[in-house]
Amino acid sequence: MSEQLGLFGETESKVVKNNVAKKIDVPRVQYFDLETQKSAEDVGGWDNIHKMGLAVGVVWDSLDQEFFTYEEKDASQLVEKLRTADLAVGFNIVGFDYTVLQPYSDFDLHEINTFDMLVDVKKNLGFRLSLNHLAQHTLNAKKSADGLVSLKWYKEGKINKIIQYCRQDVEITRDLYLFGEKYGFVKYQSRSGKNLELQVDWKTANQI
Repeated sequence: MSEQLGLFGETESKVVKNNVAKKIDVPRVQYFDLETQKSAEDVGGWDNIHKMGLAVGVVWDSLDQEFFTYEEKDASQLVEKLRTADLAVGFNIVGFDYTVLQPYSDFDLHEINTFDMLVDVKKNLGFRLSLNHLAQHTLNAKKSADGLVSLKWYKEGKINKIIQYCRQDVEITRDLYLFGEKYGFVKYQSRSGKNLELQVDWKTANQI
């Protein structure tokens, strides 16, 4: 078997038989994040996430090796894109992103095969850590803005700024997942300031 190293360390495998190379099917993993139009305060609290409205959604597709960007008018296309995934990966995707997106679709988004890193981290640690915290300590990377800034941009009509911010979140989400998949741990810091490692089992093959 020969392997060709792809972007971000992914491999494209081929089996050679009778001098004919055949490509082996690899899973379509889609890394997903979205930004909203409204805050929890705007919609009367966190029980009303479904009322926050989609501002921008971004998907990175592991097979297409590119970003796909969707605004509210494209919400149905975003849902259809996610439905093509063998595995959708996100951070708080089950509790938040799908809840925001669900009003735009009759299809139950929870039927999509999904891996939520936040759910797994909380299950293993007993408490939540933010994507930004894990990215800083694991990847030496951090978010360029936050959700409140994104909401301000939406009110100002600066959609391109939201798209760039959301893309960076998807990049961080993807790279954190791939790090955990490759090395079997992610890094975090305790409240006392001690640097620690959390053992994880994020191999894609185990999630499909």
